[in-house]
Amino acid sequence: MRRLLGFSALAALVAAGALWLISAPDVLPESEFAGDAAGDPARGESIFTAAGCASCHHAPESEDKLVLAGGQRFASDFGTFIAPNISPDPVQGIGAWSLHDFANALLRGVSPEGQHYYPAFPYGAYIRMQPQDVADLWSYIQSLPASQEPSQPHEVGFPFNIRRGLGLWKQLYLDPSWVMADAGTEELARGRYLVEALAHCGECHTPRDSFGGLQREVWLTGAPNPSGEGSIPALTPDKLSWDAASIAYYLETGFTPDYDSAGGHMVAVVENFAKLPAEDRAAVAAYVKALPEGGEME
Repeated sequence: MRRLLGFSALAALVAAGALWLISAPDVLPESEFAGDAAGDPARGESIFTAAGCASCHHAPESEDKLVLAGGQRFASDFGTFIAPNISPDPVQGIGAWSLHDFANALLRGVSPEGQHYYPAFPYGAYIRMQPQDVADLWSYIQSLPASQEPSQPHEVGFPFNIRRGLGLWKQLYLDPSWVMADAGTEELARGRYLVEALAHCGECHTPRDSFGGLQREVWLTGAPNPSGEGSIPALTPDKLSWDAASIAYYLETGFTPDYDSAGGHMVAVVENFAKLPAEDRAAVAAYVKALPEGGEME
């Protein structure tokens, strides 16, 4: 019995050690994003708009959406997540970060201190961003006003407050591959980049499983609203019958073919897309029209 207990204890220690290693943050090599002067802030402004950074990170009720003080609350089944200060303030914001730190946050969901970020921050989509876009976005954010407003802690209870467990979540769900594997035209490839990476449309329009992972096999087929109020509509052709011109027009104006208008968080999405070139809205429309019925990608 004593030997059995000893063996069991050893096996438990080995298993715990293996889980600890598997759940460790996967950071970018130091050689990647090593320079801080390679970004173009003019291009970065367009990336910032398409990615909707201000939509989540400006202060609630703030009139200046370029002051990224944070504070907006996002309810979920796992707790309430509160957007942090990502302004260039070196103490309360991210002004003291390097480009490498910023890239690790966007592409790996890891903080400069080596801590996992919650996937309420859509790094599961940003992982597909092009390296130059990351550098350009960083350069633009550094040009914005700084805020000394401290970030608020997330309101997440046990066991979801154990951030190390997010390393296991990432092993299951953090996937850099494209959902739409075949984008046969330049327009469709651009639409895929906007939908699956920058604008992270799948984060709201795709169902999640019990662990909060996106169910890619039913991509963009609609999902319950995380706030518990209503649902997010499907974008697949079996549910959305709009033609491409109507989709592009909606992204520009917020008006549907039925003379309804965008509501909720979609208002901010339309505000962002209205600032982008018409070609980008057309590319998103082309992507949506290319979706298979039921969202089942090959």
